[in-house]
Amino acid sequence: MRIALVGTRGIPANYGGFETFAEELSTRLAARGHDVTVYCRHPPPEPVYRGVRLIWLPTIRHKYFDTLAHTCLSTLWLMFRRCDIALYCNAANALFTILPRLRGVPVVLNVDGIERKRRKWNRAAKAWYLMSEYLATVLPSRIVADAEVIQDYYRQRYAKDSTFIAYGADDTVEPSCGVLSTLGLEPGRYFLYVSRFEPENHPLEVRRAFEQIATDMKLALVGDAPHAEEYIRQVRDTSDPRIVIPGAIYGIGYRELGSHCFAYIQATEVGGTHPALIENMGRGALVLYRNTPENAEVCGDAGLPFDDEQGLAAAMRHALAMPEAERAAYRERAHARVRERYDWEVVTTQYERLFESLLSQ
Repeated sequence: MRIALVGTRGIPANYGGFETFAEELSTRLAARGHDVTVYCRHPPPEPVYRGVRLIWLPTIRHKYFDTLAHTCLSTLWLMFRRCDIALYCNAANALFTILPRLRGVPVVLNVDGIERKRRKWNRAAKAWYLMSEYLATVLPSRIVADAEVIQDYYRQRYAKDSTFIAYGADDTVEPSCGVLSTLGLEPGRYFLYVSRFEPENHPLEVRRAFEQIATDMKLALVGDAPHAEEYIRQVRDTSDPRIVIPGAIYGIGYRELGSHCFAYIQATEVGGTHPALIENMGRGALVLYRNTPENAEVCGDAGLPFDDEQGLAAAMRHALAMPEAERAAYRERAHARVRERYDWEVVTTQYERLFESLLSQ
């Protein structure tokens, strides 16, 4: 099949969940013999990456127009290329799926979470997301939800069935500790938080909760975000020498951090399945997670839930105080849960079969 992937920042992944999704899925589809193209917002180092053709197109570098401008231009470019099926990411891009549909190209849209709940958006942006939710139910050939909670949301609010395909996880455990040394961390002696530094992801709350804990362990707050300079300044405004805030880390350094942490903290309150959560579960981390339906769906009985800053502080104390055998049991359940539910090869096969079913109609 000739498959186009539209709506992400592109690959190699160096930003967030959709970019990781694009890389993991596209490269596996290419390895299975499909002709895959990914549209990118930044010039790639090479025109082909692990068998995937990369097309760079410009965008408008603006908080509210970056995604929409690039998806619009990518869609126009796509109209003049041979393509059997298009996979769009992000419900905000629903409007643009009508063009390939009019040309007879089946379109699958991965809607992600309920993005209009993010506090960074103004009223106009939230209205766009609300409109896009509805358009996602009528314009694409099929919508995909990566969490059952999101699938239920579209069914209950819009009476629209979607295809549930879970997110995948890279569960590689890195034996090396190079990035730990550069950050002054010791294996098994730090809490780890990884996410975009935005209010609904609560890095500031995580920092404040940790500052209440009497421990000689450290906290590594890993992440960054565009257009959030003032909030990031607040996150970094600490005099606690136990807290390390290195910015965003990708690749082997990111895997090293997850492979050797004492515990991983998932504090997000908006979104579907969060890649960092299942990846660090897959590496056998003890997980402390904000008790949202999406996070609880992923973790099940393999993590310690919390509801707010004080709850997180209590969960940290609990993790520190529990016997090592109990911590080991949590880690094994987390690892097993990811192996059973979030395998990238299974995810790729599910998308492959979905594409084939649409082409056979």
